[in-house]
Amino acid sequence: MDSNKARAPPLSPPEEDFREEKIYGNVFAELELVELPLGTTLRSVYDDQPNAHKRFMEKLDARIRNHDREIEKMCNFHHQGFVDAITELLKVRADAEKLMGQVTDTNRRLQDAGREVTAQTEEVIRCRIQQRNMATTVEKLQLCIPVLEMYSKLKEQLESKRYYAALKTMEQLENIYIPRVSQYRFCQIMAETLPKLREEIKEISMSDLKDFLESIRKHSDKIGETAMRQAQQHRTFISAVQKQASLGCAKPLYSLNGRTTLQHNGLVGEDAADEEEGDDEVLTAQDLVDFSPVYRCLHIYSVLGDRETFENYYRKQRKKQARLVLQPQSNMHETVEGYRKYFNQIVGFFVVEDHILHATQGLVTRAFTDELWNMALSKIIAVLRTHSSYCNDPDLVLELKNLIVIFADTLQGYGFSVNRLFDLLFEIRDQYNETLLKKWALVFREIFEEDNYSPIPVETEEEYKSVISRFPFHDAEIEKQPFPKKLPMSQSVPQIYIQVKEFIYASLKFSESLHRSSTEIDDMLRKSTNLLLTRTLSGCLQNLIKKPHIGLTELVQIIINTTHLEQACKYLEDFITNITNVSPETVHTTRLYGLSTFKDARHAAEGEIYTKLNQKIDEFIQLADYEWNMGESDGRASGYLMDLINFLRSTFQVFTHLPGKVAQTACMSACKHLATSLMQMLLDTELKQISMGAIQQFNLDVIQCERE
Repeated sequence: MDSNKARAPPLSPPEEDFREEKIYGNVFAELELVELPLGTTLRSVYDDQPNAHKRFMEKLDARIRNHDREIEKMCNFHHQGFVDAITELLKVRADAEKLMGQVTDTNRRLQDAGREVTAQTEEVIRCRIQQRNMATTVEKLQLCIPVLEMYSKLKEQLESKRYYAALKTMEQLENIYIPRVSQYRFCQIMAETLPKLREEIKEISMSDLKDFLESIRKHSDKIGETAMRQAQQHRTFISAVQKQASLGCAKPLYSLNGRTTLQHNGLVGEDAADEEEGDDEVLTAQDLVDFSPVYRCLHIYSVLGDRETFENYYRKQRKKQARLVLQPQSNMHETVEGYRKYFNQIVGFFVVEDHILHATQGLVTRAFTDELWNMALSKIIAVLRTHSSYCNDPDLVLELKNLIVIFADTLQGYGFSVNRLFDLLFEIRDQYNETLLKKWALVFREIFEEDNYSPIPVETEEEYKSVISRFPFHDAEIEKQPFPKKLPMSQSVPQIYIQVKEFIYASLKFSESLHRSSTEIDDMLRKSTNLLLTRTLSGCLQNLIKKPHIGLTELVQIIINTTHLEQACKYLEDFITNITNVSPETVHTTRLYGLSTFKDARHAAEGEIYTKLNQKIDEFIQLADYEWNMGESDGRASGYLMDLINFLRSTFQVFTHLPGKVAQTACMSACKHLATSLMQMLLDTELKQISMGAIQQFNLDVIQCERE
């Protein structure tokens, strides 16, 4: 109770006992309810109650005694029933023991019977377990067998070198089959083996690629030879078709194996006949080289996700091979076969690259092949420019030109730009012209050396026709003369004319197939012919005129020859016009400089005549032996002077074949030189005195000169 509050008035003893009885009654009631917590109940007994414990124990003892009395009453009430029940139990005991014996016996017999059942049950259980294990094993085997079958299939594919299929099988194993049974060790071993097999396949396929690269390096020559032969056959066919169109009367005979033979006036063309020789099939790069290693290796690296590595390796190796192919032999310039082999290898290389470009997607690109070709083209041009400069044989240069044209046409057919090659041909054309000029210089020298420098004698009509068929000579007076007769020029004139035409033909051979217009070809022919006339032939004539053994008679014949060659220049222009079908009236048409060439040669010969004639006069003058102290003259001209006059008389007789002006100039030059020489004899400083007889003799010599 709170001390601040007023205490309640004290209760009377009966009220106090009643109150305690009520309180403890409630406490005992709560204690008898075992479900309730006792802590609170017991605490309420001791709260602020003096001697509460003692009173509580007294009340508790009283409560216990009360309950004991009630229990005793109840036992007394039920005691007789209990005694009766015990009596009944004793009676039942014997029956229970008997029943116990029966139960024990029944249990024993049941155990004996159950022991066999248990054994059979255990056997059934064991069989059931085995059956379940077998079913599980079969189920797992059904999962494992496809894996093993696929792995066996993989081994067979590897043994048969079907690597692309093997990679597909590996992919199926990894993605489909092995994950189903990944818990088994053999699958783990199998999964660990697959990456090694992939690497092994990569190595094998790379080895096959290396073998392929080595193979195409060996076969490039054959591939290129085949491609160039086909290009040449195509050119021949196109040329025959163009010739047929120009003639207008040729018609195709028949078609065999995709090729057409042309007939003109019943004759089969030689080119067509050459093409028809043999029935060889048209071979391609695939026929000569097995490209499957490239395809296989490309597919393998693509499947393995390493395609870029393969592409880089292939391109790097091909660049190396290109550099090797572009390296010529040191003696390549000596024979046409050296050039042919060089071109065959290059064509074979790029034919293979073109096939790879179109047969695969992305292994090589057009940009890569163009880059490779530009690099190769620069090297080819440098090599050809160097090696062709060593060549002095025009026939070899012409064969080289034909090879370059076929080489260019072949690669152009595969889409490569070849304009720079044709530009190179113009450089080689200049070199070819130089070799032709050197060759024809030897030809001209040989002609001049073998010439007898006398008019051509013709005995019969046939001989005359033979000469004029080789050289355009027409003279009405000579034609009227009976046989035998002589033509004014010497044998070298028709030979020179023929050789100039041969030079034009040789120059034309180089100009063919250069994809140039007729006007350009005409211009090239005229320029090269001008070089022949103005440089080579002119040089040979100048050297001939200057030779010591060439006398006045030969010089006169040379002047006559150059006159006729000069007249023949217009026929050479007509000859070129007929070849090129370009009218000489066309603007910018180059004219032949033969007129000036032969005029210069003739002027040189005339000057040489004057010089040699003066030299001959000097030789006779040196024979003069005047006795300047003689008493009287001999009464006749000196002997040396008579010999000189006879020489001049015979020489001037030869000059009758020369133009009048030339003969006149020669005569005047000789007379002037003779007069000057005689005057110098008189005015010689070493001459101290002259007798009258000597003067008379000298006067007789001068009079003799005047008479002649």
